[in-house]
Amino acid sequence: MKKSTICLIVSIIIPAALYCGCHRPFPSEAPTARLTYPPARKDSASDVYHGIKVLDPYRWLEDAEAPETQAWAAQQNKTTRDFLTTATPRENIKARLAHLLNYPRYSAPYKKGGRYFFRKNDGLQNQSVFYTQKTLNDEPSVIINPNLLSEDGTVALTTTTVCKDGTLFAYALSRSGSDRQEIKIRSIDPLRDYDDTIKWCKFTSIAWKHNNEGFFYNRFPEPNSVLPEDRNNYNRVYWHKLGTPQSQDKLIYERPDNKELTLAPLITEDGEFLILYVYHGTDPRNRIYYRPVESTSPFIRLLDEADARYDLIGKIDSVLYFHSDLDAPRGRIIAIDINNPARSNWREILPQQADVINYVSLINNSFVVAYMHDVHHQLKIYNLDGTFVREIPLPTLGTVNGLSGKQNDTEMFFSFTSFLFPTTSYRYDFLTEQLTIVHKPQIDFDPSDYQTRQIFYHSKDGTRIPMFITHKKGLRLDGSNPTLLYGYGGFDISVKPSFSVSVLTWLEQGGVYAVANLRGGGEYGQAWHQAGMLEKKQNVFDDFISAAEWLIENKYTNPKKLAIRGGSNGGLLVAACMLQRPDLFGAVICQVPVADMLRYHKFTVGRYWIPEYGNAEASRDQFRILYAYSPLHNVKAGAEYPPILVTSADTDDRVVPAHAKKFIATLQAKAGDKNPILLRVETKAGHGRGKPISKIIDEQADIYAFLFKTLHMRYR
Repeated sequence: MKKSTICLIVSIIIPAALYCGCHRPFPSEAPTARLTYPPARKDSASDVYHGIKVLDPYRWLEDAEAPETQAWAAQQNKTTRDFLTTATPRENIKARLAHLLNYPRYSAPYKKGGRYFFRKNDGLQNQSVFYTQKTLNDEPSVIINPNLLSEDGTVALTTTTVCKDGTLFAYALSRSGSDRQEIKIRSIDPLRDYDDTIKWCKFTSIAWKHNNEGFFYNRFPEPNSVLPEDRNNYNRVYWHKLGTPQSQDKLIYERPDNKELTLAPLITEDGEFLILYVYHGTDPRNRIYYRPVESTSPFIRLLDEADARYDLIGKIDSVLYFHSDLDAPRGRIIAIDINNPARSNWREILPQQADVINYVSLINNSFVVAYMHDVHHQLKIYNLDGTFVREIPLPTLGTVNGLSGKQNDTEMFFSFTSFLFPTTSYRYDFLTEQLTIVHKPQIDFDPSDYQTRQIFYHSKDGTRIPMFITHKKGLRLDGSNPTLLYGYGGFDISVKPSFSVSVLTWLEQGGVYAVANLRGGGEYGQAWHQAGMLEKKQNVFDDFISAAEWLIENKYTNPKKLAIRGGSNGGLLVAACMLQRPDLFGAVICQVPVADMLRYHKFTVGRYWIPEYGNAEASRDQFRILYAYSPLHNVKAGAEYPPILVTSADTDDRVVPAHAKKFIATLQAKAGDKNPILLRVETKAGHGRGKPISKIIDEQADIYAFLFKTLHMRYR
């Protein structure tokens, strides 16, 4: 299970809709009329933290189903809609987004049992379709088209797991953007459905037994079998036999002694061992347990200290190879012989290098290592003894995703992307050492007119921080350019170069797009992550503020033309920075934010983030740290904050919409009334994953309409 499945998302999918040639001019400095906001009553709710009373007057907004909450949110949406559709180029933006997005997009293929599998979106399909083909030159055939499962595209295909011989397909469906999933099973040849349905799944891993009898999977308890506060605890691993009802599934493993652990099953490529990844929340330090697949004996706790990250690369005979950051914050490869598992017998295959190991695969009996060199990938191949073989040249400074291949394969696949490089699929042949394109996108955009450069600036404490800047060639550095600065900074997640259609529409209009790689992420390993978490979280805000100051000092923009954007943990980032430095920004896009840092752990899966943020109830020190930057608790009465658009979704069960609602109610009540303070609550949508293209188009059109209006930009 990848850590991103239970972390806060790094960014919202940024695409978009039918080019219309009418370019209506808009006033460059038209004053914004003061808005009247829907009233929000205050109640007497409060909490006491270590002797300090903290008021929470809008706690009633935490009840999303209450008629009063729904009526208030509907009124907020109307206020926002009226603002965004009056004297803005919203329809032009929407049309251009859709036009640019209307091209075929492919995932990198992967191979199972002599077949290739991939996802494809023809352009404006709400959901991508899952395909297979026997050779890369054959006509693909559809395995499942999720667009047929709902009229509005809000049923999404999430987890997909094909069995070893490529004949069976287990897949998970999510509705309205929820993290909750139901697992279904489909035969690939012939194409037919089984009656099996697996419920109560969230962040679920599926591990097919190689004889196709069934699979192992993890899930949470039936909702009515535990207290409401435990519905995201007591994760368990089950065995499901193909063709039987879920009620007959056999419990394989549980940890009632530690209900907060999450378990994820995996079967080794040779089919011999069932591996369990064991996590506590989003802490990257995990445990590894195993036992023979056919055994009923207790699991062997191979790695049970939770002292480092251990990602299984592969197994050869009795040796398990791991990518680990134990005593190596930038990562290394180690080998553990299960017949001699004592730490004194571990072997280091590839020692820590100057660059961070992002991930490793075992393909063609070689280690394929994706390094991050200053936040862009390098692909290198090593022999099993750790000797260097070669580097695979990549098209430009960018990101490798979807790397796939098996231990004995002579080919592997991956996709590559960058800010000006649409996601392209590649095949690498180990025998010929040739890299060839499998799927190349054709998009109505000429990247040769634009450029990306990487600069390095210094944060408040002198730390050197990287930042990517993309804009039209020949940009005048006169301090007048509208600039959008994006950041995340958390959960060991690296914000690498990626392609975004909505960013293209910004660039076409003369905008500058900047991405700052803040501490708290994984760009430079665990030390970089730890420098931006818990009591060091302020470093992340300082890094982002320093990025804004650098852009202004170097004449890219000025405070009235500088907008900031972030989602989820990044929503927390931009909200905190806006409150700390309101003078520095001209507009704020704050998406699905974590805003109440004192109560976040009480909602859905919020307790997963305690290793990252801390817990205000746990100690006075942790309360003091969280209270000092919590956006909900740091709005100053009468302060003039820049225009802000906060987005959320009614069925977001990752970061519940109460965060956004309470934050907006507080801002509207306490802040000055000069600038708009708006809330947009999407319906039948969650935290971002699985959102249909039609909703993405509308959301991006609203976001850029807000930026054009509040930054006083003309649409050309």
